[in-house]
Amino acid sequence: MADPFRFAAEGRHVEGVLAVADLARLVDVLADGDGQVVYRIDGSIDENRRPLLVLKARGSLNLRCQRCLGALAWPLAIETALQPVRVGQPIPDEELEDDTVDAIEIEGELDVVALVEDEILLALPIAPRHENCEPPRPDDGAKKESPFAALASLRGSHGAE
Repeated sequence: MADPFRFAAEGRHVEGVLAVADLARLVDVLADGDGQVVYRIDGSIDENRRPLLVLKARGSLNLRCQRCLGALAWPLAIETALQPVRVGQPIPDEELEDDTVDAIEIEGELDVVALVEDEILLALPIAPRHENCEPPRPDDGAKKESPFAALASLRGSHGAE
């Protein structure tokens, strides 16, 4: 995207489809790189004459369950309002108190793919997990004996003396 301030002032929009596999930072935290993300960014000027970018992204991602380490299908549906601010320009105090809009510093042109990837990463759950699943077992499927079991048996025989 060219100048995001002009983009917003002209009320333009951009949309596209990204393969999840092409988003390297995102793939690092997923179970796999399958799927795609459909995005749209709309530019406008808000009631206070400030530029505004509204980003919407939809898709399905395969997160890694933190309990069983298997794939967990997660529906991606984000919509976020961003106020571009030039590097070095102070962010107004009212912006810091407004939870509906996030300020982002921009120097030069805006990298749309990086912006979409950043917003997806921010939207991911901290510890995704299935409703019902089992933690992984050792390769042979047997319950592994605790390394402290032998110490417990020693402690039990020592207390009898």
